[in-house]
Amino acid sequence: MSTQATTNASNIFDAVNDPQLVSQRIAGLSPETAIEFLVEHAVNAGASDLYFACNADSIEVAIRRLGVVRQVAWLPEQMGHRALGHIRAESGMKGTERRHPQDGRWSFPLRNGQRIDLRLHAMPTMYGDSYAIRILQPDSRLNHLDELGLAGPQHALLISMLHRPGGLILFTGPTRCGKTTTVYSCLHYLNDGRRNIHTIENPVEYTVPGLRQSQVDETGNGSNVEALLRGVMRQGPDALMIGEVRDRVTAEAAVNAASSGRLVLATMNAPFAATALQRLINLGVSPYFLSSSLLGVVAQRLVRTLSVSKRIRMDLSAAPRTFEEVGSLLGPGEGKVIYAAAENDGVDSGYDDMTGVFEILPVTEDIRRQIAHSAPASEVTRQAIADGMIDFRRAALVKVAQGVTSFDEIQRIVPIDAAQQN
Repeated sequence: MSTQATTNASNIFDAVNDPQLVSQRIAGLSPETAIEFLVEHAVNAGASDLYFACNADSIEVAIRRLGVVRQVAWLPEQMGHRALGHIRAESGMKGTERRHPQDGRWSFPLRNGQRIDLRLHAMPTMYGDSYAIRILQPDSRLNHLDELGLAGPQHALLISMLHRPGGLILFTGPTRCGKTTTVYSCLHYLNDGRRNIHTIENPVEYTVPGLRQSQVDETGNGSNVEALLRGVMRQGPDALMIGEVRDRVTAEAAVNAASSGRLVLATMNAPFAATALQRLINLGVSPYFLSSSLLGVVAQRLVRTLSVSKRIRMDLSAAPRTFEEVGSLLGPGEGKVIYAAAENDGVDSGYDDMTGVFEILPVTEDIRRQIAHSAPASEVTRQAIADGMIDFRRAALVKVAQGVTSFDEIQRIVPIDAAQQN
């Protein structure tokens, strides 16, 4: 990098909240240098994702931080496409492939000498490929279960499931809701040196000492889920993690492995705990085998947490019964006041971190019978609540009562209407 380029680039993000100014400064850099500093900026901002979207005459650049997407720059069309070509080459994607989605991986060198893993996905669009880049932050680590945001009874329930010798635990929610973090936290808990633990992933998100991790090859040149699972079962696993369940083959593989007496953790996309059961059955899994092998479903969302130094105290004297139904889940003094985010506090609006909101559905005998008879998700949810499940609505209320987040945030993120579960 030239001295002039370094001087120009070092001041690119002085006005990070002004995409127009950032765009003007980037325009004077080479495409390779612009990409270097955009990635550096995303890492320094604590972003989880970096996006490049092709428009008719420019490339739009955005980051996702604390679950919220915001624009950071635009690249001129010609320079932008050259920059995307650089990304494609560095991540191992086929340079001539423009008709099909592609996945890539880039071990990116930071200026401080560290390296970070970038997981890339390219999607053909009208004006060129759109890139979604997942950033695995250099200081990321496996969370302990008590750091995820589980309510006390939920934490105890999940621990009890993990101590079962066999059965399926399903982790569900939309993309970017923290499922992977929760599953790896469970694996971290199980990884005590006394268990043979295998994973089948697509892709491997984090490499963890003590785990036997295998990656699915969808190119046809390597092992698919079925082949890997056959091999893993010959290894005598005590616990097995199967990555996202997307089709009948993977769904049946997860249930069959659990039915054979192994503890199986698997993820899938579904909005609620009960709707995940319905989706598995719709994929072709036998309701009878599912009911006999399933231990429980962990559904979750991620909400932003309020900055303690910036949150605004709100008076609850006019609504003293707001948290009455979750009183048994609160500690002394909690639920007396609530807090809101500070207004006009820049791009992060008074939030400084994220935590999980959970709905954990344990499979009781009543639930088992309902699954075997393919009962609607709404009926399963009602039975689970009657059995003591803390649903999303009450779990979210607890977070507000504890001052962790705001009503505005849970209304933005958390599904609180059980009637949606048809």
